[in-house]
Amino acid sequence: MAGHSDNVLTLPTFTDSTRILIVIAPYYGAISAAQLASARAVIEASGATHETIEMPGSLEIPTAIGIAHRQAEFDGYVALGCVIRGRTSHYDVVVNESARAIATLGLGGLCIGNGIITVENMEQAEERADAARLDTAGGAAAAALHLVALQRSLKKADTGVGFKPGSFQHDAATKGPTVA
Repeated sequence: MAGHSDNVLTLPTFTDSTRILIVIAPYYGAISAAQLASARAVIEASGATHETIEMPGSLEIPTAIGIAHRQAEFDGYVALGCVIRGRTSHYDVVVNESARAIATLGLGGLCIGNGIITVENMEQAEERADAARLDTAGGAAAAALHLVALQRSLKKADTGVGFKPGSFQHDAATKGPTVA
């Protein structure tokens, strides 16, 4: 059985304003409470701030992140939930599609830590939600923060050559373009 990694990266810290949105599907109360506590503690330790929204299930988490990205100003996202295998194929759909959608959003440039627990039973869920044991939520929060730090460190410098984004506007009053 897998355990904690022996190669833990130092948590990035932020002095600039950094906002993280936690999106959780609180299907199992005790698991969700443990996940939230751990993710929030990691985010706060980095100097970032956080907000939390709840969704009815793990399938809705990627959609909520996509909506938040279009409608608000968040630097990163933490996806939290717990999916325990049942007697039907619904488990496979939820696990695969939520992971696929989160990966697609990430490849599109969003900084997302995926802490949706996917397990066979409640004992495994409790182990993964426990901050003193496997702590998937804390790991997901750290992953989101590392992605935010990476994105900021790789930001292209403004060269001052050519047009700058947002600098070209059409002025209807003068019937012509203006450049800021």
